[in-house]
Amino acid sequence: MMNSARATVSVLGLAASLFLLGCSGALPANLGVRDGWLAPCPETPNCVSSQSTDREHAIEPLSYSTSKGEALADLKKIIGQMKRARIIEERDGYIHAEFTSAIWRFVDDVEFFVDESAHVIQVRSASRLGKSDFGVNRKRIEAIRAAWKAGEK
Repeated sequence: MMNSARATVSVLGLAASLFLLGCSGALPANLGVRDGWLAPCPETPNCVSSQSTDREHAIEPLSYSTSKGEALADLKKIIGQMKRARIIEERDGYIHAEFTSAIWRFVDDVEFFVDESAHVIQVRSASRLGKSDFGVNRKRIEAIRAAWKAGEK
């Protein structure tokens, strides 16, 4: 009986681990900048983008008055100070970061693209899985904006 109970606990533990690992979802294929545009938000409400024109998904970009290099360095510093955030990709004028939720380990993809002609950093924050994010993506961008403004870029 004791071995049966241990086996059951082991199987349940393995199943829970696989479930939690599965919450991260696959890396979306549509990330990045194409012709000056980040990917549009899906129909679901778990995404915000400064390039979106609909009210549900729209959010303001980050404006800057420094050089592009300084703005990106400041943005990387802000991201680096945020919990469960890591920069996945960085190339000329573009940053892709992943933010992972504390308990369920859901992953959100957050992108930043420097639009030099407008002197703004376009932003997009989207959940990989699910439909609703309870406003987490919008709150995250607004927290980044608050830190950004505190440094007066």
